[in-house]
Amino acid sequence: MINKPKSEFSRNVLTLMTGTTIAQAIPIAISPILTRIYTPEDFGLLSLFIAITSIFGSIANGRYELAIMLPKKDEDAINIFALGFIITSSISLILLVLVVLFNDYFTKLLGNKQISVWLYFIPIAVFFTGLYNILNYFNNRKKQYKDLAKATIIKSIVTAIVQLSVGFLKSGVTGLIGGQLISQFFANTKLLKNILKDKVLLSNISKVKIIALAKRYKDFPKFSMWAVLANTLSHNLTNILISSFYSIGTLGFYSLVQRVLGIPSSLIGNSIGQVFFKEASKEKQERGNVKNIFKNTIKKLIFTGLPIFGILFFIIEDLFAFVFGEEWRIAGIYAKILIPFYAIRFVVSPISVLNQVYLKNKLGLKWQLGLLLLQVAIVYTGNMLNINFIYLVYLLSGSASMYFIFYLYLINLYVKEGKS
Repeated sequence: MINKPKSEFSRNVLTLMTGTTIAQAIPIAISPILTRIYTPEDFGLLSLFIAITSIFGSIANGRYELAIMLPKKDEDAINIFALGFIITSSISLILLVLVVLFNDYFTKLLGNKQISVWLYFIPIAVFFTGLYNILNYFNNRKKQYKDLAKATIIKSIVTAIVQLSVGFLKSGVTGLIGGQLISQFFANTKLLKNILKDKVLLSNISKVKIIALAKRYKDFPKFSMWAVLANTLSHNLTNILISSFYSIGTLGFYSLVQRVLGIPSSLIGNSIGQVFFKEASKEKQERGNVKNIFKNTIKKLIFTGLPIFGILFFIIEDLFAFVFGEEWRIAGIYAKILIPFYAIRFVVSPISVLNQVYLKNKLGLKWQLGLLLLQVAIVYTGNMLNINFIYLVYLLSGSASMYFIFYLYLINLYVKEGKS
């Protein structure tokens, strides 16, 4: 009886990780081709598009997607899903109106003329992102881990097909951004089928329940939404500022580093975190604390992450030059500097969902705001003092590493107390 949850946890992680492994293997395999048919400027423009989309996509559901995991009844969960869908649709529509009315203003603000036409696609990308978020959590609740894995694979395959085919036929960023949009559509379609086929569950959606649940879980938009916005801004606003203060090409190099070093988190960390959220919520309900699963998950993350990032540290510079082309060696230098931070983030990020389990949304908000201010202040200071970009990377890596370690300390404190 005691080993069953552990084996189920491992099985579910393995299912998600297998899907993610296949999904990640595809972009890794085609990356050497992409870096030779697209320029650093193209990747920089893609990163700028993703940065803007991610900022709005992170709050597209008002963070109500997190609440989908919490109620005991699926009837409540489907109404929270409906609430998230309404919020996503509304935000996307507002963005569309703003882009149509103020396209020239936003283009000048971003300092890049090429982004102008792609601004019209941001509302679509935000809608797809918000929809994927609520679909992801609802399928997670229903333990549809195989379908979650399949959706990830489908998304990766479609992205690869579009980016390669369009890249060979047409120069510029069209293939890169087009691949992102089309793949999101296919992934959402796969996950949506599991909900649409349950007609009985869908019949339980009602305006009264949606309003009641919106009030019940109001802390998510009140605190968690701003926390994740601050977190997304700390990463993506930094990218926007880099493109503005340095160059779109510099952002292209830096964004490839983020993509490569983010693979272990996408491949393993996110899978562990996704199942950890489900099991931690369950353990909290049954035992009143999550001490056991917290300790075991931390160990898994440390023993998994250390060998990966340790090996990468010694080979990453030459690896970038060999795999992506000598032109990208500078990205390998940036990557070596950032490896300590990504190793620490690999351990801390998956267990940060405990803020939701323990309803510590205020703490999450304060921490994320602090991270945002820290990152933006460093980039602004670097620009004011005309610091070389490579030294700016050192500052970003060192400060963020220390900040994430402090966050782990805070989480450990309230887990030890065992109180909400």
